[in-house]
Amino acid sequence: MEEQKQRVIQEYVPGKQLTLAHVIANPDPVLYTKLGIEDQNAIGILTLTPTETAIIAADIATKAANVGIGYLDRFTGSLVLTGEVAAVEMAIEAVNAFLQDKLKFATAPITRS
Repeated sequence: MEEQKQRVIQEYVPGKQLTLAHVIANPDPVLYTKLGIEDQNAIGILTLTPTETAIIAADIATKAANVGIGYLDRFTGSLVLTGEVAAVEMAIEAVNAFLQDKLKFATAPITRS
């Protein structure tokens, strides 16, 4: 008897969520070199799905605080913010609040290292 192979199809279905919200305070300067961004006092890292939400998050963040966009990728949902520690934290808090309150996203607690 011939063995039948089972075929499995996997599909990526993104949820409405901010999966990572992290602040790196006073990072080692080598991080800036590796990331190809200017030295600041803090780096904020966010990952979002759907991935295009990174564009909205960047807009909210830059309007909420004096932060720069170190990196934005609408295909992976990655956003890196730079600036003073307090400004980066304020920007991430604003993104979290907007996504949760206005777009009904699941959000992540802000972590810090």
